[in-house]
Amino acid sequence: MTTRGTAPHLSIALVSEHASPLAVLGGVDAGGQNVHVTRLAGALADRGHRVTVYTRRDAPDPPDQVVLRPGVTVRHLAAGPPCYVPKDQLLPFMPEFGRLLAEDWAPGPPDVVHSHYWMSGLAALKATRKLDLPLAHTYHALGTVKRRHRKDEDTSPAGRVPAETEVGDGCDQVIATCRDEVTELTRMGIPSRKVSVVPCGVDAAVFTPHGLVADRGPVRHLLLQLGRLVPRKGVALSVSALSRLPDAHLVIAGGPPAAELDRDPEVRRLRALARAAGVADRIRFTGGVPCEDVPPLLRAADVVLCPADYEPFGIVPLEAMACGTPVVATAVGGQRDTVVDTVSGRLVPPGDPGALARAVGELLADPEHRAACGAAGRRRVLARYGWDTVAAATETVYRGLLAHRAADTEIA
Repeated sequence: MTTRGTAPHLSIALVSEHASPLAVLGGVDAGGQNVHVTRLAGALADRGHRVTVYTRRDAPDPPDQVVLRPGVTVRHLAAGPPCYVPKDQLLPFMPEFGRLLAEDWAPGPPDVVHSHYWMSGLAALKATRKLDLPLAHTYHALGTVKRRHRKDEDTSPAGRVPAETEVGDGCDQVIATCRDEVTELTRMGIPSRKVSVVPCGVDAAVFTPHGLVADRGPVRHLLLQLGRLVPRKGVALSVSALSRLPDAHLVIAGGPPAAELDRDPEVRRLRALARAAGVADRIRFTGGVPCEDVPPLLRAADVVLCPADYEPFGIVPLEAMACGTPVVATAVGGQRDTVVDTVSGRLVPPGDPGALARAVGELLADPEHRAACGAAGRRRVLARYGWDTVAAATETVYRGLLAHRAADTEIA
C-alpha cells in the first residue's frame, strides 16, 4: 500500500479467468464481464491505484505481461492448454490457476484481491487462504439462476452451485451488481451483511449521443440487438417480434467474425427462424464488432433491444442509454434496475414477442417520446453509472473489508 498525501493507494489484483480485457467482444464467452473488468481496472487506476488483471493464457502468442494502460497490467497465467477452452470446461484448471496466483503474489502480495465469476473465485480463494489476503468477489452470473432458466440446456459443471456457495462463504465480501442478485444470494444462505451492491458502469465519454453514426442504409426504422449470440440473450424473440413490425429492420451485432457467420450453429438457427417468420430480408448479422464500432451502431439505432430470458446485469442497456438511444428490455435481473419503464425506455415480460413488438412499435410511432426516453437515459447514466462512480463505490468496499480485517487483527 502506498500513500500520496493522506489517501492510501492500493495494489489491487482483479482475477478473471476467462474474461480477459484483451478479448474481442461478441464471442461466445466474451461480453459484459470483459467490459466490466476492463473498465473497473481503468477507473481504479484513475483513482491512483495499481491494478493487475490475472487471466488464463488462452493462446500461445501473448506475452506473460501486457500493459493495458498506465496503472493497469494484464498477467497471463499458464493454467491449462494455451488455447481457447469454453468457460464451462475450465473448472479442472482452477487448482493450477490458484497455485499460480499464490506463486505470483507471494513475493509482493496485493493489498486486496477481487475475483470475477465463480471459477475465478475458487482459484482466488485457494490463493488468498494460503497467503491470508482479503478477498472480494463478484459473481456476474449465478448457477441457480442459469439452472432455473436453462434447465437441461445448462452446460455448467455439476458442482457449480455448491462451489458458488463456498466462494460466498469464504470471501470477505460479495459485491453484487443488482438487487435481484442479493435475493438469490440470500436464498443460497450467504448472509446479507456480506453483500454490497455496486452496479456495473459505462464510459459516458465513449458512449455519448455525439460522434460518428453507423450507416443505416435506406430504412425507415432501425432496431439493434448487440451482444453474444447465445440463446438466453433472446435474439429469437427479436426475430419473432420483427414480423409484427413491418416498417423496421433489425441489425444483430455479435457472435463470431463476419467471415465465420455461415458456419455458426446459432446464426444458422436464427436465420432459419427469420425465414420461417418471413423477415429474413429485414435482418442483417454483422458478426463480432470491434469496440470502437459499438457507439456508432448504438447511435444509428432508433431502439435497442435487450430481450434476454435472464440477465445477471446487462451492460448493453447502459451503453444504449449513454448514447441517448431508448431501450426495450425484458424485466429481468439488472435490467429492472437500469431501465425505468416509460422514462428511459420500456420493460416487457420475458418470452413474449407480442409485448416486445408492442413496446417497440409505440416508441417508433412517437418520435418525441422516443427522444425524451433517450435523453432521460443519458441523464440516468451520468447520475448513477459512470465508471468513476462505480470505482469509488468499489473502493469503499475494499477499504471497508481492509478495515474490518485490521480490527479483527487488533482484537486477536
